[in-house]
Amino acid sequence: MKDLTMTQMMTKEDVTAMILSAKKTAGLTWEEIADKIGMSPVWTHSAAMGMNAFPAEKAKLMVSVMGLPQEAESVLAESPTKIWEQAVPTDPCIYRFYEIVGVYGPTLKALIQEKFGDGIMSAIDFEMSVTRVENPKGDRVKVEMTGKYLAYNSW
Repeated sequence: MKDLTMTQMMTKEDVTAMILSAKKTAGLTWEEIADKIGMSPVWTHSAAMGMNAFPAEKAKLMVSVMGLPQEAESVLAESPTKIWEQAVPTDPCIYRFYEIVGVYGPTLKALIQEKFGDGIMSAIDFEMSVTRVENPKGDRVKVEMTGKYLAYNSW
């Protein structure tokens, strides 16, 4: 983590590094942090990584919970610029989600359009949860996603 002088502006990357350091030092899980700020673990992690903007009251709570400098509040509330640095992810866990979309993306699109019409699932008005499901063949990862249906306008 770089040292910030008074003339340097704190960035989302700086705040993310501070959050990760504070999380490790405190020995907290994302679920524990999310509970403390009243948000889901999925959303909390995504926002902490700079991919979503914290509402002002949640930014204030996050700063308090994680012991961040007060200046971090405004940075957490900034609208993000979402940039992926790799076209194809190399992390095995992230790659599997990429693979799922590659294999099942057209199927999901077809089924959504059969059930709802010509449109998409929102990734803004969206909820996701990750749970562990015990199974005798080996525990399973259950990912549930719900997003508002958005019809394409035809005008």
